[in-house]
Order: sequence, then C-alpha cells, then structure tokens
Amino acid sequence: MTKLPNPEVISLLQGKVQRIETGEGAVYLAGPIKMPINLMGKTVPFNWYCWLKSREETVDVGRLIAMLSEGNLAEFQQSSVLVHGDFQHAERALIRFHSICHTGDIFGSKRCDCGYQLKQSLKRIAEHGHGALFYLANHEGRGIGLFSKALAYILQENGYDTVDANLKLGFVDDARDYSDAIHVLKSLRSKPVTLITNNPRKLEALTKAGLDVEERVPLWGDVSEYNVKYLKTKINRAGHLNEDGSVVAKTV
Repeated sequence: MTKLPNPEVISLLQGKVQRIETGEGAVYLAGPIKMPINLMGKTVPFNWYCWLKSREETVDVGRLIAMLSEGNLAEFQQSSVLVHGDFQHAERALIRFHSICHTGDIFGSKRCDCGYQLKQSLKRIAEHGHGALFYLANHEGRGIGLFSKALAYILQENGYDTVDANLKLGFVDDARDYSDAIHVLKSLRSKPVTLITNNPRKLEALTKAGLDVEERVPLWGDVSEYNVKYLKTKINRAGHLNEDGSVVAKTV
C-alpha cells in the first residue's frame, strides 16, 4: 500500500496544484514555479508550470501523489509551459505551442529548425513582455515518438521526405493533439492571444476550441544546407504558411 505524504508536504503543495476538468478525466497543473532562464546570455524571469493528464479525478493532493508512485511515469513525458510577465491580464500576449524535438532542442541538430524556433520564441516573448511557451513533450516527430522518429530519419537518409517517412512507417503525417495544452491555456488566460507559428493546424486547433487568436506571427530562420529539403516539405506538403517567400528564396 502506498504511504501518503505527511501533512506538511500536502499543505505546501495544496495551493500549487490545480485540477482542470477535460470531460475525460482531468489535467493536473502544478505551479507557478520561479524559473530564471538563460536566454541569449541574459537571465530572464519566467514562471514554470507542468501538467499531467489522468483518467482518475481527485481533489486530494495526497491521493494525487499516491497516483504518481503507483505508475511508472518515467515511461511517459509530461508537458509544461513557461510564462513571462502578466500573462493573465495583459492586453496583448504572445504564445507558442512548441512540439518537443529531442534532436533539435537538446542536441542542436541542423536537420530541422526546431531548436532555433524554441529559442527565438522565448526571446520574442521576453522582448514583448507578456507571453507563454507551451512545451508539448508528447509531440516528438509530429506525434510518432522518438524511436519512430529515428526510424523515419533512416528513411529520410534514403530519399524519403519527412511526410512520406512517417506514412511509410504506418503513421499519419501529423498525429499531434493540442487539447490538453488548450485546456491549460484557458485556465491561465481568457483574453485574446497572438500565436507564434507557421503551422495552420495549430491556428485551426485554437480557433476550433473557441479561443480568440487576434494575430499570427510567422517564425522562419536558421535555413541551411542540412534542412533545405525539410523546410521545403513543410511548405509544399504540410501546408506551412510562408506568405513572404523568404524561405523559398533562401532554399532554391
């Protein structure tokens, strides 16, 4: 039987864990937690939240902690959000739904532009003064997982583009789901947002959920010989928006 935490631990966590109803269990949001970020050589203050989705619903923090120890959560990745400024009340706020890229975000891979987009999004949010970056940890490889992404990379090294590689492995082109992140966003802010993205599917997911997106900000850059085909495929096959033609001009 799982031993429940002592009353002191529960009292410290009680006001820091929020339950968000989803209709299929609940999302538990922990935070805010002070998180100074090293951003382009400067220390920028953010607040960090992490969330966990569970089919079991409880208002008891002690039971929630017991749930954690009963499952092997190391096998699953939980997502989180970095919040800067007065995200709840500011009239204008930037947001980014950033899909995890183990190779780009951590290793600095040049096969994609993900690491660049992560850093640039945080930089833009900090410069703007108010915003949030949602880091979606179950979106690796557009939702197929890290091992499957490695297999897709092998196919890409043998002539397949990033879309066909996923399809040949039996996956859809893009398996990402944004519903949990949208629940968290709604719990943190009710005012309109400006979305940093080139991907119309992210914009569509927000608007379908009833969120007021007042503007979309494109984010292209870090174009190189290593990701030319990948970026062209994003535009030509995945429908990513590139109204000014800048990426095409740099990659042809």
